[in-house]
Amino acid sequence: MSVQNKHFLNKPSSLVLDSLRGLCAVNPKLVLDEQNKTVYIGSHDRSKVALLCGGGSGHEPAHASFVGQGILTGAVCGNVFASPNASQVRRGIELVDNDKGTVIIVKNYTGDVLNFGLAKEQYAAVHPEKAEQVKFVIVGDDVAVGKTQGSIVGRRGLAGTVLVYKIAGALANGGGSLDEVYNIAQWAASNVATVGVGLDHCHVPGTAPAASHLDASEIEIGMGIHNESGNRRLSPNPPLHELVPQLLDLLTSTTDPERSFLPFQGEKGTDEVVLLINNLGGISELELGAIVGEVHGALRTRGILVHRVLSGSFMTSLNMPGFSITLLLLPSKDSTFTTPLVLSLLDEQANAPGWKWHSRSPPTAQPELTKPAPQIEKRASESPLKAVETASFKEAVERACKAVIAAEPEITRMDTIAGDAVLKKLSEGNIDGSDLVGSVIAVAQVAEEAMGGTSGALYSIFFSGLAQSLQSQASGSATITPEAWSKALTSALTKLYTYTRARPPSRTLVDPLAAFVETLARSSGSDYLSAVKAAASAAEATKDVDAKAGRSAYVEGDRLKQERVADPGAWGVKTILESLLG
Repeated sequence: MSVQNKHFLNKPSSLVLDSLRGLCAVNPKLVLDEQNKTVYIGSHDRSKVALLCGGGSGHEPAHASFVGQGILTGAVCGNVFASPNASQVRRGIELVDNDKGTVIIVKNYTGDVLNFGLAKEQYAAVHPEKAEQVKFVIVGDDVAVGKTQGSIVGRRGLAGTVLVYKIAGALANGGGSLDEVYNIAQWAASNVATVGVGLDHCHVPGTAPAASHLDASEIEIGMGIHNESGNRRLSPNPPLHELVPQLLDLLTSTTDPERSFLPFQGEKGTDEVVLLINNLGGISELELGAIVGEVHGALRTRGILVHRVLSGSFMTSLNMPGFSITLLLLPSKDSTFTTPLVLSLLDEQANAPGWKWHSRSPPTAQPELTKPAPQIEKRASESPLKAVETASFKEAVERACKAVIAAEPEITRMDTIAGDAVLKKLSEGNIDGSDLVGSVIAVAQVAEEAMGGTSGALYSIFFSGLAQSLQSQASGSATITPEAWSKALTSALTKLYTYTRARPPSRTLVDPLAAFVETLARSSGSDYLSAVKAAASAAEATKDVDAKAGRSAYVEGDRLKQERVADPGAWGVKTILESLLG
């Protein structure tokens, strides 16, 4: 796949400050020090411990969007993927100064550790009376970096850092002492593990267009948040149910000498965790939901109890198409801290733009499901309305379904699905000429459920209106006359017009449908042949009609008209009506 190289910005050099100004518009309680690219709570409570973080930009909402009551007091931002310098950080420490002390939390990257550490020491040299009031916590949660490889530099800091912010920040907001806040931050940092996986690298604004370093079918496990390569590639891209177990093996292993970072017990029911699924920047919410479900299910299969689930963008890598899984292993019985305490700190409400909503209760084993809606079965009516020739009715419907299927791909795949579904109803006896109302209701149900989308809704409304009109004529007559059919169709079209603004000519299925119904009405239902011909002409005419409704009205109308492409929905109506005629 290709790397997305285009961006919305004024100029690359101003992007970080432009973004921080926007953040301050979102949260007016923030104060911006433009010179040092630092945001902080302007009216922070000096009687409470302050939390300061930071690092390179490009990981939003980390770090600045977590500044707010209940999480961070301030954040110092460098350029994209570059640590802020020591003087910026030193000024940040001064800006969050308070009476109780400050805890600095940084991800384990050399630049961040050196510059934030240097700033801490410089601050202590200038303010010796406060030297013991600034403490330093480093988070390295990346399990993709093995113990041998990271023997000197340690593991990289990833999305697990955000959980450290939240837990320590909540304790500080509740009045915890400097040592208490520092100790729980250290505990959280020591009990969190993360692994990332990506479809490709991201592109840094202002740099040369990037080429993909992965083949179209490849993914990479263990990618870092600064475009660092992972520890292995997989090809072809496996389905989630195959990928997720491999990622969880890296997080929970107790036998891998390179990656047994957390003291998982490995026995069902003994390990309890908080689960965080993090969007690295380029994954749709649709996909992220599927990832959450798959990971939660896989953890349950392993007997790991999940107490909380968090999902969303917490620490990105610009627009990287990837995600990461973070597990926070909750305290064991002999730990200094307790699971209820950790969960209460995680659950405490935070007033920061970047913090995502999460349920303050454990996820259920399976989502609560409603009972399936009863299917429309063949109705047992004492005096059902019948077709004049029931055998011919069934043959005509079957012929129409097969014609729609044969016309694919000229029509659409959805019409083919609907055709198959109606044929199934025919074979089950739910559609036949002995009960016209029940048959039409069954067709309406197929249109709604099998087709879906706009066309499915339009068909279903039309057939539901047709069933209503036929029902009103059912009493006193055993069979339906052509004139009654015509009146019912006219009524159904009127019902359809209640819900759509499309009127002929509109380049939609309404064009041939209206032509058929109106022509048939003029003959009181007797001239079916002329009505079908009128519908066919209207469908043909959609090749030359400006789109006034439907998707084509937005972007494709002119092109479709130039290429004389008929509307698929209109063509489907034409095919059905001609086939019913035989």
